[in-house]
Amino acid sequence: MSPETLVRMANQIAIFFKTQDVGHAPAATADHLVKFWEPRMRAEIIALRAAGVTGLDPVAAEAVDLLPRPVEKSVASTPQS
Repeated sequence: MSPETLVRMANQIAIFFKTQDVGHAPAATADHLVKFWEPRMRAEIIALRAAGVTGLDPVAAEAVDLLPRPVEKSVASTPQS
């Protein structure tokens, strides 16, 4: 998915939750992203935020910062005989 699309979607969710309760909007937005976005979408928005993407609503940016970080898969080392 394009960065612009992910940012737009995250912003729309944040704007919705800002109208509900400004104090809890970042947590509610993060909760929505966890429940309804695919893991790769969350990983992409986290990476975009870390890379300094512009255009994220402040609530969306805070929500991304609250998301659990994806666990990187590691190759198990095998003992050498």
